[in-house]
Amino acid sequence: MWTGLASHPWAYPALETVHVLGIALLFGGVLVFELRLLGLARALDLAVLARLVLPLALLGFGLCALTGLTMFATQPQELLANPAFRLKLLLLMLAGANAAWFHARGSLALADRPARALGLISLGIWVAVIICGRWIAYV
Repeated sequence: MWTGLASHPWAYPALETVHVLGIALLFGGVLVFELRLLGLARALDLAVLARLVLPLALLGFGLCALTGLTMFATQPQELLANPAFRLKLLLLMLAGANAAWFHARGSLALADRPARALGLISLGIWVAVIICGRWIAYV
């Protein structure tokens, strides 16, 4: 079934399209939130902005996870052998740990220097995840 999915004329491209839409929701929400955390658009209340953009980012993450796991199922051996894919998985774990640390320390309410550092780290990790995702096809 999974190998047939990869060879279907429109199923795999449709999965990739939904994956890219998920990336747009995820990274767009994270980017807007982190830029506000770093000091841009200070007139916007950080907690209100978080309630708006973070659910969209989580929706994007869910779409990426669902489509990514489905695409992975079509060629698991090849992907596990791919260094860009393995690095992407590591970066995804780091992104999750960074987000957990951010929320566990109450960074949303604090919006202090450590919170801003975690925000910068988050942006860097997500950019690296996107880069690794593109590299998968070329490594």
